[in-house]
Amino acid sequence: MKKISLIILIAMAMLSGLPALAQFRYGPTASVDLSTLRFKQDLIQVDRSVGASAGIAAEMMFPGLGFGLDLGVRYQQRGATLHLGDRLIWESQGYGAERSYLHFIDIPVHLKFKYTRLNGFENTIAPFVYAGPTFSILAGHSNIPALDYSGGEVGIEFGVGAELWNHWQISASYDMGMTYTMKTKLLENFSARSGTWDLRLTYLF
Repeated sequence: MKKISLIILIAMAMLSGLPALAQFRYGPTASVDLSTLRFKQDLIQVDRSVGASAGIAAEMMFPGLGFGLDLGVRYQQRGATLHLGDRLIWESQGYGAERSYLHFIDIPVHLKFKYTRLNGFENTIAPFVYAGPTFSILAGHSNIPALDYSGGEVGIEFGVGAELWNHWQISASYDMGMTYTMKTKLLENFSARSGTWDLRLTYLF
């Protein structure tokens, strides 16, 4: 958790002087997501879960280059259904199919490329791609005593989308968790990372 906070502070310090050099926009963003938890070992069945997110997105694009930064702060719900009852070690304690809700505050810091050299057509539609880290702070979770939680995670997110009429942005992305989100208390080497598909709508002023 301390490492994630330090990384966020360093990133904010590095970005603090960029708005004067770039075109800065911001606005509301919301999405629906399909997430899962990827365990180190294939011991139990894990079912994907539908979640959602909402927050503020920001974009800083450097004129003439097509490159910029995709930033923001948002609440996001992820998780999965864990069939702990598949194993006697948990079934004997009364566990079955447990729905694990994970509530995060996400801070994306992505490199973005938007193709705008379309002879004016970019004012109608402009495709873009983005990739980079997303820092997630755990804000809450389901009460499942069999699990321990890390307090946060770092993921690498890859996305593609299009900007419509210079304001609306529609994108699809995959966030691959790089650090563990949770682990079981009884099995030391049974930890999980998250994986999230996301369909997002953003309006930038």
